Amino acid sequence: MMNRYVLGLVGGLAVLALREARGQQSANVPAGPLVVGVHGLGSFIIPHTPSIRHLAVSHPTGIELNVQRQTNGQEPWHAWYRYPKVGLALTYYDYHNPTLGRSYAAGFYLNKSFWRSRRTELNFRIGTGVGYFPKRFDQATNHKNNIISSRLNATIQARLEYDIALTEQFGLLLGLGLNHYSNGATTKPNFGINLPTVLVGINYHQQRPFRPLNQPPEPMPEDVGRNFLNISTSAGWKQWSQSDNQSYLVNSVTLAAGRRINRKSNIVVGLEGFYDRSLNAQQRDSARTTDRLTDVKKAGVYVGHELLFGRLAFVSHLGFYVYNPYKSNKFYYERLGLKYHFTPRVFGSVDLKVHRGAADVVEWRLGMKL
Repeated sequence: MMNRYVLGLVGGLAVLALREARGQQSANVPAGPLVVGVHGLGSFIIPHTPSIRHLAVSHPTGIELNVQRQTNGQEPWHAWYRYPKVGLALTYYDYHNPTLGRSYAAGFYLNKSFWRSRRTELNFRIGTGVGYFPKRFDQATNHKNNIISSRLNATIQARLEYDIALTEQFGLLLGLGLNHYSNGATTKPNFGINLPTVLVGINYHQQRPFRPLNQPPEPMPEDVGRNFLNISTSAGWKQWSQSDNQSYLVNSVTLAAGRRINRKSNIVVGLEGFYDRSLNAQQRDSARTTDRLTDVKKAGVYVGHELLFGRLAFVSHLGFYVYNPYKSNKFYYERLGLKYHFTPRVFGSVDLKVHRGAADVVEWRLGMKL
């Protein structure tokens, strides 16, 4: 249930992000043109660990339907990023393996043009969303599926696309991408699926070539060059082993200082404390005793970056533990997330905390800018 709640929050932030990208439409400011596409997908499963080699033998195929809104200058950040597209995608895969079955995903993404002419575009796309797997790990009925242990999973997608005009409005799309599905260690086993993908399809362009609005240049945001403080707390849930079905609460408290250095970026440094209750269960199971357990509380410092899109930000942190009595992991950690300012003072985020490339916990965060 909690996995559904956390992943549902990812979807909620996606909706808020799309509202931000659309901007405040009015009779005098038309919305950006649409691009609608249908694409065929061909993939293979990367055997990133020996434990999943028995599943990395098929060649998944799929189909994707997507709709993109071309940003046109309604909001200041549109021009800062040279008018990216913001899209919604529905993705289906058949894994051609009865252990894995099929998957269905819905997600949102940003699509940035690196090169654009009257007839062609070269784009890079990155997005996130929620995937559904009808078949998952079950000790009794599907014990070979050690890739996916929950029906709901987060998905991350990166893709390079080349679109060439066939007619005034229809384009042929060719692309290379990577799709990743994981539940962020909410349940185990959870090695996740990495799918390198080749795609081909057709795009319908409502306007080609694209023409941005004739808007006057926006002044520099008032807070560029200013410092700020953030205080926040997070909660997450994780299962420490597949033999223990209980989900354990993971908390953190964070104090961060930051500075907006330009239109697109904040830099931040922070101090935070963690309390992961699953580590107590891990100790009790390993030692078969509850006496004299090592303290599982941790403290860390981090440096980070926030890439700004109006109220939305993509967050990346690199942290180091300065207090870590129970050595359950490496001395450093990473964090990737989506942050949204509901008001100028109050923000929420969904973050994935990672240890050396392995998901540790999905964090649901609420905070205040001071």
